Amino acid sequence: MDGSTKVSAHFTLGEMCKSSTAERLDITNLPNEIEFKRLTTLAEKILEPVRVHFDRPFAPNSAFRCSELNKAIGSKPSSQHCLGQAVDFELAGISNEEVARWVKNNLDFDQLILEFYDGEDPNSGWIHVSYVAEDLNRNQALVFYGKSYALFE
Repeated sequence: MDGSTKVSAHFTLGEMCKSSTAERLDITNLPNEIEFKRLTTLAEKILEPVRVHFDRPFAPNSAFRCSELNKAIGSKPSSQHCLGQAVDFELAGISNEEVARWVKNNLDFDQLILEFYDGEDPNSGWIHVSYVAEDLNRNQALVFYGKSYALFE
């Protein structure tokens, strides 16, 4: 496996593991075989349908994080990013709320969080989506305002 390895029709392993923090700190941010399979499922179940529906190329802001990288950015050890089950992304020119609402209404997911969306700037924040397995997903949709969560209705 290398960065050019495809995880789905439109996404590569390199895109799923890219991190400027990892590059800066010289952290090798690559998944093991199980995490790779989870990233493939995440790309197929979440990213591909978004890419096809909105007909817009994009790359994830953050997907896989090895434990060393996750610790370096100050994220919780329980982050689904460390398992290869979560991705953060945005689509240029399309409101994050619109994309999150489409995901909520059309896809199976474990957790969807519209993070740091301020309701005024359509490009504020980003979308976090995790996927575990068809029969284990919670389909929990939230908005995170920086200090508190609310249901995303």
